[in-house]
Amino acid sequence: MKNMRTRQAWSFKRNLLIVMIVVLLGLGTVIYSLADRYLIEHVEVAAADDTAAASSSTAATTAAALAEVNAASDDWNYSSDDIQIRIDQVQTGSGTDQITYFVADVVLKDASSLRSAFADNSFGTNITEDTSEIASSNNAIFAINGDYYGFRNDGVIIRNGTVYRDDPVRDAMALFGDGTMQTYNEEEVSSSDLLAQGAANTLSFGPILIQDGKIASDFSNVKIDTNLGNRSIQNANPRTAVGMIAPNHYVFVVVDGRSEGYSRGMTLTELANVMSDLGATEAYNLDGGGSSTMYFMGRVVNNPQGKNQERGVSDILYIKEGATS
Repeated sequence: MKNMRTRQAWSFKRNLLIVMIVVLLGLGTVIYSLADRYLIEHVEVAAADDTAAASSSTAATTAAALAEVNAASDDWNYSSDDIQIRIDQVQTGSGTDQITYFVADVVLKDASSLRSAFADNSFGTNITEDTSEIASSNNAIFAINGDYYGFRNDGVIIRNGTVYRDDPVRDAMALFGDGTMQTYNEEEVSSSDLLAQGAANTLSFGPILIQDGKIASDFSNVKIDTNLGNRSIQNANPRTAVGMIAPNHYVFVVVDGRSEGYSRGMTLTELANVMSDLGATEAYNLDGGGSSTMYFMGRVVNNPQGKNQERGVSDILYIKEGATS
């Protein structure tokens, strides 16, 4: 009888150990899968961009380049032979309803002054840097965060004329070499058609705010992704948007939020109304929330996350002297 009880006890312990090992292996697999999807960097392509050249440039050569284009600037304005930038801080409402946002009106002589750049100069997933870091690495005069493409595995990503991802799923926005901007459906316009039309950059986030001069929708049930952590985004939040008033005349808006008494953020409807009032004929919503950042002449203009603390992003749009065409 004693031997039988001993065998039963050992059998129970063995089965318990097997169950514990299976559970631990399962948890480990889940944790690694989540880390692999959302934390571990995966570089797919080292982008050929301006970063290498920028890193080798010196302050002296940069100053010389600015002198060549008769550049002049202060904290809110920049003017040269090729680029005009004016930034305004706007506040509306009061108390818990106050909204603070920044509007950059940009006029370019050549659309090639408007460029894009990846974090760490690499295309892939989970690769992030602060907007100001990417901007500084590329000698940007002005920059905003992009579409955080690295958080997804789909969308059509064309940057500086190169197709990095071609998996159409949503409404998107394209910037063309002639200075125009066009919102479109990725499933209706192919990447080859976009390149044939002269697209230099596409951004895949959304929704479209203004299309053909009209506010696009009521935004009441907008959902951007079904990834972990994403949810409906129609509530008041920090926002980043880009719009075109006329070819080579753009407007960039960054809205601060989640900071009571300073700025509650904007709904998508409020953002679309702002872009319409600014005269945008096309306008598109980019990644917002903690990503929303505006950079100008070496400083962050807005108050990211209400804490003056930037969040790493995958990519930026930026303005730089030295048109390439």
